[in-house]
Amino acid sequence: MTIGGPQFTVGVEEEYLLVDKETRALIIDPPTSLIGECEELCGGQVTSELLRSQIEVGTRVCANMQEAREDLARLRRNIIEVAGRHGLAPIAASTHPFSRWVDQKHTEKDRYQALTTEMQGAARRMVICGMHVHVGINDDSLRIDLMNQMSYFLPHLLALSCSSPFWEGRDTGLKSYRLTVFDALPRTGLPERFQSFAEYQRHVDILIKAGMIEDSTKIWWDLRPSARYPTLETRIMDVCTRLNDAIALAALLVCLLRMLYRLRLANQRWRAYTPMLIQENRWRAMRYSYDEGLIDFAKGCLVPFSELLDEILALTAEDADALGCGDEVASVRSILDRGTSAHRQLKAHELAAAAGKSDEECLRAVVDTLIEDTASDL
Repeated sequence: MTIGGPQFTVGVEEEYLLVDKETRALIIDPPTSLIGECEELCGGQVTSELLRSQIEVGTRVCANMQEAREDLARLRRNIIEVAGRHGLAPIAASTHPFSRWVDQKHTEKDRYQALTTEMQGAARRMVICGMHVHVGINDDSLRIDLMNQMSYFLPHLLALSCSSPFWEGRDTGLKSYRLTVFDALPRTGLPERFQSFAEYQRHVDILIKAGMIEDSTKIWWDLRPSARYPTLETRIMDVCTRLNDAIALAALLVCLLRMLYRLRLANQRWRAYTPMLIQENRWRAMRYSYDEGLIDFAKGCLVPFSELLDEILALTAEDADALGCGDEVASVRSILDRGTSAHRQLKAHELAAAAGKSDEECLRAVVDTLIEDTASDL
């Protein structure tokens, strides 16, 4: 069934941390030629990030999830190849298990210099990586409407993507510690609600006129209208260590947006819940991933995550079929079976400790798991 409207194209951006294969620590000062070598293989689809120990890739605009998977796999392979020439490896994890933020060096770019000057310590400790998914929606008003409704599902996506349980050598007790670091910046967290794109733009213009921001790229909500592309950009997710998990979540996201658009065509919409309630689920996803369930606001009680996922998959079954990504969406269930990256990191640490390894050796074992998983599914 064709419903017209947006094409629901997709683009995926991933940030990786670069580690020394020998020490497993973050590489503080990578070779100056590394980015250039990556650009030779990836073209304009790779760039440096805030820290020298980070690198970012972005797929082309993809018509379907199969194209997105192929392009993202190619980018990962190329980064792995180039990094390997220098004794390095990328890890697709939102924090490094033990390297310290205070030791890292920042990339020499005006944008990054301005950020650290303004944000000070809040920016300097951002040794974190994420996955951003752009979905093509070329109508500004529709982007705002879908942003308002899609906020409900953001904690569910986060719960399935967690990859940051460790920070500076400690188990934080959170499956996604990354957001505790990122939320220290202004204009982060759940998106605001607006009645129209014009209302959104008026708010942005006030901040621009006051000199707080140059443009809306400095609005870092979990979900935002992209300032550069005609897309709705989801930013809440940790970077997924395994490629298949990244593609599964991107596919689920696109299907959710199409489902909400389908409701709109039938003069229906997803019920709007207050940010207070959604924030509660956001925290639970950060703390527990999917282990302890999320709140079903209509029922007013905690519900096991597997039940919530079953409901979401049923709601979006028609959309997965229409978009040709049924297999990719169905593979979301394997995340519950195998565990998120956070679960696998904690298990690797537990197994190393049970084998009598030292604390340092246990953390290196976690990095080894991340190196292996980042290169899997390619």
